[in-house]
Amino acid sequence: VPVLLRYIAKFQAQGLPTFASRDWHPPHHCSFQEQGGQWPVHCVMGSSGAQPPPRFSLPPSTQIIHKATCLDKDTYSAFEGTALETSLRAAGVRRLSVGGLATDYCVLNTVKDALARGFSVFLLVDAIRAVNLRPDDGRMAEEEMIRLGARPIRCENLAG
Repeated sequence: VPVLLRYIAKFQAQGLPTFASRDWHPPHHCSFQEQGGQWPVHCVMGSSGAQPPPRFSLPPSTQIIHKATCLDKDTYSAFEGTALETSLRAAGVRRLSVGGLATDYCVLNTVKDALARGFSVFLLVDAIRAVNLRPDDGRMAEEEMIRLGARPIRCENLAG
C-alpha cells in the first residue's frame, strides 16, 4: 500500500488521472467457496470488507471502477463488464500504470486486456502482490505480462 500511494502521489503531481478498481461482489457470488468457487467470501457490496484499508487514501478525483458485480460471472480484469475503457478513452488516457492485488489474477487479466485494447502498460512491479495458490504463480504472471509488452518500472526510478 505505501508504494502504491507514492506512485499515486507522483502521478497526481503531474496532473494525471487516477482510476482504481475493486471487487464489488453481490452476496452469494459464484466465486465464493460456499457457491462452489475457489475464494472465501470477500469484497461483498457495501460491506466493510469491500472498503479500502483506512491508510489507503485515494485522491477525491479518483474514478472507482466496480468489477465482478454479476452474481453468476466471475471476472478478474478491470475492463470486463465495466466502463473502464470508455472512461479511459474519454480522459485521453493512452498509457496505464497498473499495480495492486493480485498479480496472478486481477493484475494479470487487467494488463492483458489493456494491451489487447491498444493501451501501453507500465507494470508497477514493486506495488503488486500475488495470491500464489501455486508457489510460482506471481512470478509467472509477471513474466507473462512483460512478455506480452508491459514495461516493468519501480517507484524509485520515476522522476518527481
